[in-house]
Amino acid sequence: MSRVPPLDGLRVLEFLGLGPGPFAGMLLADLGADVLAVARPGAARPALAENRPVVGLDVKSAEGRECALRFAGTCDVLIEGFRPGVMERLGLGPDDVRARNPRLVYARMTGWGQHGPLAHTAGHDINYIAITGALHHAGRRDEVPAPTANLLGDFGAGGMYLVTSVLAALHERARTGVGRVLDVAVVDGTTYLTTMLHEYRSRGAWSDVAGTNRLDTGAPYYDVYACADGGHVAVGALEAPFFAALADLLELDPAWLDVREDPARWPTLRRDIAAALLRRTRDEWAAAAAGTDACLTPVLNLAEAAGDPHLRARGALVPAPDGGPGWRPTLGGGPAAVTRPMRSVPSTAEVLARWRAARDGTDT
Repeated sequence: MSRVPPLDGLRVLEFLGLGPGPFAGMLLADLGADVLAVARPGAARPALAENRPVVGLDVKSAEGRECALRFAGTCDVLIEGFRPGVMERLGLGPDDVRARNPRLVYARMTGWGQHGPLAHTAGHDINYIAITGALHHAGRRDEVPAPTANLLGDFGAGGMYLVTSVLAALHERARTGVGRVLDVAVVDGTTYLTTMLHEYRSRGAWSDVAGTNRLDTGAPYYDVYACADGGHVAVGALEAPFFAALADLLELDPAWLDVREDPARWPTLRRDIAAALLRRTRDEWAAAAAGTDACLTPVLNLAEAAGDPHLRARGALVPAPDGGPGWRPTLGGGPAAVTRPMRSVPSTAEVLARWRAARDGTDT
């Protein structure tokens, strides 16, 4: 028996951009929202926009702007990711739109935010996470920090932060009857994600020297190691019982159980762990660690991840739609479990007809 998606009935007008905005639109659509994405006429469909209809609309023209205003007048959420001032110059800013629809949650997704010295300058994920301190700790001691693709800034601190903010504003609207304008910035979300590190630092439990802390490869029992075949495994045996399981698995000297927390001994412990892991291949170690609390897992590439037994059991990845190449991530056993992993995408014409009906007051 199918269940109603959690965001069924929620209408979202999304002005397509890059990175965190489309990611948020994708997530809202996967949760059941009725998302209509607007793009420049003739523009290529960007990544992360495969699960919802896209309509070409020239919002620089009077006709296109009026059409966008009409649709915004019937929706619950508007998402835009342009630099500050762009939507105002188009006549689609918060004041213009919310004059017609005061219940609207108007979400503005940018890297730097709507104000501040950098607000009107260009930037990307790597720049946003750099000034927050997050990039500094993405590397070993005395090495150049390694960018984390755009997973941390754009998606974790941007798209997810945007969806959280939208859902909170919708909850507030249910109480007040009025929407609000959201200034969502990747720098804000990334800074918020560093909360634990700031707390540790204030207690004297975190160093500003990258690669010297328990969670940034400083501790030898929380790092990535090479195996006999050139593959890698991730070791995360932080707590004493888990380290004991790791030591047993790797046949380390039992004396390490009592002194593993001494930073002066970490270089020697690191050498012992590295030498032990070179005795087998990545997959041999993964098989040996399976079912134990050693906190040792293989480092898989994207293609290999699709075959991982745990991810398959969770339904975390499904084949690409229409028999296309590759795989598509889902929300697995989370809130999207009430929906099909790949919901059928309505045609643009269907969405436009439904939204026009709502605008004209004939939608029930």
